[in-house]
Amino acid sequence: MKFTAAISTLLLASASAFAPASTVGSSTAIYSANPFAGPSLEYTGGSDPNNANYVKLSDALQEADTERRKAREEADQRERAHEIRREERQKKIDYMNDMPDSQPAGTVDEFMFKEGVQDQLDKLDNDLVGLVPVKSRVKEIAALLVLDKMRRKLGFETSVPSLHMSFTGAPGTGKTTVAVRMGQILAKMGYSRRGHVVLATRDDLVGQYVGHTAPKTKEMIKKSMGGVLLVDEAYYLYNAGNDRDYGQESIEILLNVMENNTDDLVVAVAGYKDLMDKFFSYIPGMMSRIGNHIDFPNYSADELVEISNVMARDLEYDIDADAYPVFYDYISRRMELPFFSNARTVRNAMDRARMNAAIRTFERFAIQGENGGVCTVEDLKCIRKEDFQVLVDDIVNADASKRIFA
Repeated sequence: MKFTAAISTLLLASASAFAPASTVGSSTAIYSANPFAGPSLEYTGGSDPNNANYVKLSDALQEADTERRKAREEADQRERAHEIRREERQKKIDYMNDMPDSQPAGTVDEFMFKEGVQDQLDKLDNDLVGLVPVKSRVKEIAALLVLDKMRRKLGFETSVPSLHMSFTGAPGTGKTTVAVRMGQILAKMGYSRRGHVVLATRDDLVGQYVGHTAPKTKEMIKKSMGGVLLVDEAYYLYNAGNDRDYGQESIEILLNVMENNTDDLVVAVAGYKDLMDKFFSYIPGMMSRIGNHIDFPNYSADELVEISNVMARDLEYDIDADAYPVFYDYISRRMELPFFSNARTVRNAMDRARMNAAIRTFERFAIQGENGGVCTVEDLKCIRKEDFQVLVDDIVNADASKRIFA
């Protein structure tokens, strides 16, 4: 027993010798602290550049719920819009079924005069001499718009017709004037908001460097919204010999607008017929989007003389009866020379005749002192044959190489 007790005492002494020294409260400090906690182990985002691609699970679930809710709301809105259209269509069907065949739709004349269409057509007849095929085509378009509006009044299904236009012909044949009248007719019938006409050329639509064309084209389109965009000499937009020409970008923008904005913009292209036909062969998409092709023929000599009378009337001048044969002689000669421009040539001739009349009147009353220097109203308004004879003499007496300037 003594031996066993001695062994037990020795073992306890050895265990105490190897045990670590302890102080009061030290065991609490050691075992109460979490060995896995601490600032170094907390998630702070780290420096990995891909951390931005990770989100909390709760955030991802909330975002998914929001997307599902939005999709569900959009689907409900589409269904409601479809239901509204179906109800409206059913109301229209019921209305058409219940409407008697004797239901009055109004007279064509009522719509023509009430909407101001007839007034615009009368102005077209008054402003443009000749051009019977052009006027007939414009009246056909006006008739379509009037009947379409009458159909809408009764509830018939209607759609905006293709109103994009192509005007082909020589300079001075009235293309711009017809475009202005068409814009006003469309405004009167409610097919355009403003009815104004914006004239554009390649310089207005195509830029000089990369990134310049789109802003220029879109700016012209913005100005034209609610009216008519008339692109004069449209074939210069496309350069078949240069694949890097910026005009192609402008054409693509115009095609997109012509397709998607038919209810708020009418695009009209104008130019020489042969060049326009070639242009359409390169850009078939432009040809297919234009529903109205109007060809403007050249004026005859008699029509040009009548145009001079209209110009004199608008400027409050009186042309002597014996002056018309002289002017006819001038126009007949001028039509055989290069660079003849129909009504523009007449306008230039009238400007020169007015200048000749002013020189003649000034010479009589200011230089020679006729009638004490007092002239009458008739003297200020009269254009005589000698005022046109100067133009004839310029052609007859000029050198062959200079006749193009006559």
